[in-house]
Amino acid sequence: MFDWLVVGAGFAGSVLAERIANVRGESVLIIDRRGHTGGNAFDDYNADGLLVHRYGPHIFHTNAERIFSYLSRFTEWRPYEHRVLAAVEGQLLPIPINLDTVNRLYGLSLSSDELEDFFRARAEAIDPIRTSEDVVVARVGRDLYEKFFRGYTRKQWGLDPSQLDKSVTSRVPVRTNRDDRYFTDRFQAMPRNGYSALFRRMLAHRKIHVLLQADYRDVRAVIPHRRVIYTGPIDEYFSYRYGPLPYRSLRFEHVTKRRAQFQPVGVVNYPLDHDYTRITEYKHLTGQHHPWTALTYEYPSDQGEPYYPVPRAENQALYKRYESLARAIDDVWFVGRLATYRYYNMDQVVGQALATFEDIQERVPVSIGDVKVAKTAFASRSAQFPGPAG
Repeated sequence: MFDWLVVGAGFAGSVLAERIANVRGESVLIIDRRGHTGGNAFDDYNADGLLVHRYGPHIFHTNAERIFSYLSRFTEWRPYEHRVLAAVEGQLLPIPINLDTVNRLYGLSLSSDELEDFFRARAEAIDPIRTSEDVVVARVGRDLYEKFFRGYTRKQWGLDPSQLDKSVTSRVPVRTNRDDRYFTDRFQAMPRNGYSALFRRMLAHRKIHVLLQADYRDVRAVIPHRRVIYTGPIDEYFSYRYGPLPYRSLRFEHVTKRRAQFQPVGVVNYPLDHDYTRITEYKHLTGQHHPWTALTYEYPSDQGEPYYPVPRAENQALYKRYESLARAIDDVWFVGRLATYRYYNMDQVVGQALATFEDIQERVPVSIGDVKVAKTAFASRSAQFPGPAG
């Protein structure tokens, strides 16, 4: 009898398994239908000895010291500030759009103040702003929208930005200075030995048992457990009772180039040309020294593993119907991107998992064997996290 069955060994499931084992001292069986832990953050060495993110680039960034401190229990960090270029009209230009982007694209020499005037002169008056097209056109005008956003978004989502919620392009800022970092968070770093090593340390506890290539539908009836944490697709949990929730998927083409470097930054976007959306070169991210370099070409698709919930009002309404079913179930917690049908960054998933654990601490007595005991007072949010037990 396991105290907890955790479905999914990505960030959400692994954080909760670690907290439950370390803080509550309860037994956890964590399962995953894939052959590895780490979810989409899984990385490993390819046949040429290059460290590759198998499901596309995962760049850790957060403003939350609490989340960074928690993950630091399981990894050392390599400082890394992510930079992205976009291939537009024969140039590689900074994205998010900044002062250098505009000056180089149009052959200008604007100052920051002049760039704000430049944007104002081209922006379209849109009120209210509802769609992803509205967000960009109302800020920088239609030409920059067409060059940097429309084609990329259509490839990524299979929909025109005018058909998508404003949240999609609202995630990408526009700057009037020369800051070419993709993120501006306080903490920006990569796990020094990779994400898979981080997950191995996180799950290295005598009370945590890992079962891979295992499906929840097969396990739940044959392995006794008291409670469930579910991080898979919520519509699948309920056997698609109201129909499937729409997701976008990705296909990855991993290649090795027999050269030391392929591109000047970790990621280059292709908003106008090619079927792929971007090329990632991992040595920029990992700092690995190797005579060759590994790349991933990313192709969005409607088929395959679910990656991105499609942000449209009708999809959110469908999710709410599944959410109401979930709320009616005792002893099952739905956590993570797929279970809550939201696009979360990695730090947000970790934050949600830690908040869920605090909720569990408040609501659920600790189990020791078959004996229930009252929980001790849970430390405040600012308290130090206990490290992993052997």
